[in-house]
Amino acid sequence: MTLAMELLQRLATSRAAEKDTPLFLSGAALAAEFTVTRSAIWKAIGLLRQRGTEIQAVTHRGYRLARPASPLRVEGVLARLSPDTRARVRNGHCEDEVPSTSTVLLERGAPPPGQFDFLSAEYQRAGRGRLGRSWLAPPGGAICLSWSWCFEGMAQRLGALSLATGVAVLRALRSVGITGVQLKWPNDLVTGGGKLGGILIEIRSEAAGPLHVVVGLGLNVSVGPTMREFIGVGGLQPVDLAELVPDGLPPPREALVAAILEQNVALLRNFSRDGFAAALAEYQAADALCGKPVRLSGGSQAVPDGIARGVDVDGALLVERGGQLHRIVAGEVSVRTGEGQ
Repeated sequence: MTLAMELLQRLATSRAAEKDTPLFLSGAALAAEFTVTRSAIWKAIGLLRQRGTEIQAVTHRGYRLARPASPLRVEGVLARLSPDTRARVRNGHCEDEVPSTSTVLLERGAPPPGQFDFLSAEYQRAGRGRLGRSWLAPPGGAICLSWSWCFEGMAQRLGALSLATGVAVLRALRSVGITGVQLKWPNDLVTGGGKLGGILIEIRSEAAGPLHVVVGLGLNVSVGPTMREFIGVGGLQPVDLAELVPDGLPPPREALVAAILEQNVALLRNFSRDGFAAALAEYQAADALCGKPVRLSGGSQAVPDGIARGVDVDGALLVERGGQLHRIVAGEVSVRTGEGQ
């Protein structure tokens, strides 16, 4: 782990331990703890700031993360998994920096049937979103997480996996006390204020062989105004979990990651049998688009603007125009409501 990321975890631990009084860590104390110079600490702080982490610096007091934060270490995630889910982990890591968590898992290859790999990263040099977009997240203020699974021949059902994954993430958030989140077709988690997170499904397969599926999730935990303004340029305004809790203190990131993995492994274990049908009612209850005017663009289907009427069991968006329902397949269009969502 680089000094900057070690420093991030130390600052996050200190921030999570705060009660009523802010806790600052002096540059001298940090230099002694990591056996480096104060100049090295200063440079590491500068790198974190460059990547979007907001850090307060007060003369004679030291450094403190400006936003609520908590550490993210693999030991903490594994300790929070149920024994059954923990036994299914082939490889699990929480890294400081990678090109993309999904890219790493795709290159690693599929886990054996019934097992899974997971990887989180504080910083992604080439984080990916849908339709070739970049995914940006400040170290310490977000969750960048991917997990992989192996299916034996069921490509006809995978078109709805991103929608089912969204339902599993909502279940995970509810289990740690987070409510008020909706799902925006085909892969966004949103609130009334903007975008909270996104899901990206990537699949590799060989002829007549198993399917290697990697699910990527980006989730804003405590982003901060500077990064929020940067991320929001040209797109949906970002929001974070800190806005959804009364005290502004989101659940520990290790607890969030464990809950997300727990719910999604349960989903994947049953998806071959159940498909999206088992999650359809929950998706409909959380559908952010249903009943709203939508604008369709960027796809190959010549479908006019209309009113969103939910999704079907295959994960297609249903759009009504002139009394007719049109099926829009995930990945072929982008969607905006008339209100800018």
